[in-house]
Amino acid sequence: MITFPNAKINLGLNVVEKRADGYHNIETVFYPINLQDALEVNRLENRSEPFRLCVKGTLLDGAPEDNLVVKAYLLLREKYQLPPVDIHLYKHIPTGAGLGGGSADGAFMIKLLNEKFQIGLTVQEMEEYAARIGADCAFFVRNQPVFATGIGNIFEPVTCTLADYRLVLVKPQNAISTSEAYSRIKPHYPEKSVKEIIRQPVETWKDELKNDFEESVFALYPEIAAIKDKMYDLGAVYASMTGSGSAVYGIFRERIENIDAIFSGYFCRQREMI
Repeated sequence: MITFPNAKINLGLNVVEKRADGYHNIETVFYPINLQDALEVNRLENRSEPFRLCVKGTLLDGAPEDNLVVKAYLLLREKYQLPPVDIHLYKHIPTGAGLGGGSADGAFMIKLLNEKFQIGLTVQEMEEYAARIGADCAFFVRNQPVFATGIGNIFEPVTCTLADYRLVLVKPQNAISTSEAYSRIKPHYPEKSVKEIIRQPVETWKDELKNDFEESVFALYPEIAAIKDKMYDLGAVYASMTGSGSAVYGIFRERIENIDAIFSGYFCRQREMI
């Protein structure tokens, strides 16, 4: 069985306070986008090990047991009698980009296993399992726009559609450390909530919808700031870094010609919005 985990972007991101446990509370809108990995799972016959993982596309660091698709499988295997599995993951979503690719892979693995082996988990139960492997993983179970608070794990559905627009996504070579990005943030509550701003026309977002990570990340990596500026030069209605970076997206009304040449040397994709 095969499935296609998709990425997300952040529409605004405010870091509102540091918690006693060292994490930070945020507010943001998670919005799914049409950029996908590929994940396939088959039974692993006549093997003594519980799983085998093959990753292609973007190379990933770390042991197989650290991959969220494996963590999802092992988590469900603790309670349900899952057979050994052969896992093939093709990584197309860039890592270290703020696009949630790893979280999506983990959540889609739970959904795939639930269907393939007829476990019978409800949507809520799948969300609970997903939350155990990553703060934002549960978002990808329903995979619909939400206003996210807490550490990115408390969701409230929002009415927000960008279906009439196009997305241009650009990622430079820089990979941003999430922990480093948070260490440079001064938490504060915004004058106007992200949830309120995204109800306004997209044309108003440029002046009001902010990503708190941009100030510190742009200071360290001017190249990323230049990508955002270029998006506006090309006519973006709204542009922003997503998450803690390093990917930058632009929302456009029309298709941009020769986009690969414009952002030559970068990972660059143009997609219709979901």
